[in-house]
Amino acid sequence: MIENTNLVIINNEKVFKDSNGYHCENFDLKFLPEVLSINFNVGFIARRATKKGEQKIDLSNIKVASNILTYLYLIFRSFKKKSKYLIISITPYTFFSCLFLFICRKKVYLYLRSDGHDEWKYILGKWSVCIFHIMFKICVSLSEVIVCNRRISKKGHLISISRLDEKWFKEQKEANLKKIKFLYVGRMSPEKGIFDFINMFNKLDFEAELSIAGYPKNSSTVDKRVKFLGYFSNPELLMNVYDDHNITILPSYTEGYPYVIDESLSRRRPVIIFDEISYVKNDKKGIFVAKRNYISLKEKVDYIWKNYTKIQKEIDENKLPTKKSMIRQISNIIKN
Repeated sequence: MIENTNLVIINNEKVFKDSNGYHCENFDLKFLPEVLSINFNVGFIARRATKKGEQKIDLSNIKVASNILTYLYLIFRSFKKKSKYLIISITPYTFFSCLFLFICRKKVYLYLRSDGHDEWKYILGKWSVCIFHIMFKICVSLSEVIVCNRRISKKGHLISISRLDEKWFKEQKEANLKKIKFLYVGRMSPEKGIFDFINMFNKLDFEAELSIAGYPKNSSTVDKRVKFLGYFSNPELLMNVYDDHNITILPSYTEGYPYVIDESLSRRRPVIIFDEISYVKNDKKGIFVAKRNYISLKEKVDYIWKNYTKIQKEIDENKLPTKKSMIRQISNIIKN
């Protein structure tokens, strides 16, 4: 019997540990390590969180660090086993990890889902972009790069990422078109553009609702038309959320390869994005690009509403990537 390769995944995200296991806030944080554990003996190194997240991580070999020295020490301890290393995203913690692994002559893969330049600009300001760019250039030069979009890097392996399995394409419910029901799935943070979208939503002069999945349920809001649905770690429950709405909104200022688009299209629900991330559309049908203002948003909504059945037929022509194909692509890169 051939033993699986040891793979240590290094991530900047924070993980909370209690008697029930390990928890995080971000579903994407747990998704990749869990699916790669099918083909690898996965060890996971992350930062320590003080607050328990809603997402339970289904892995046993997890180490968390409270500071950068402990973080690097945990990486050093992993040298006892012959391992390969996968760094997810570029941050100060993962940057120093990359340098440390290079000095110790370890094989490093760098997985990038989005362009951190824009994220740093929106979170920290323009001054931070130069700092990030230096880290980016160094990490890319020292690693074998895996990207999901050539805008991120011209170097390395290009893959298609997905959380979709066969269930996403089955038992799709007919859309309820009695009134417009927008859905946003994601974090409540400035770079995600959700606050700007809520301001535009409040100006709409027709009956509509906005639901937000990925934020605590029953959070307070000044507008009764805005509902917070909570977190959905169960894919089947998330499918039902898409089915219960008729237009998905992705108002981000920056994205790499957002899972939300494929998830929505797999349930035959059109998606509205804004022109800053028009590049994520590619050749997929059912995605509509609006300018970031009320008039343009209303025009796109009106078009979708008047042509909903036609748009759904066009969506059916898409060939969406699957989780199975993503696992195969990443596994082949790391194992070869």
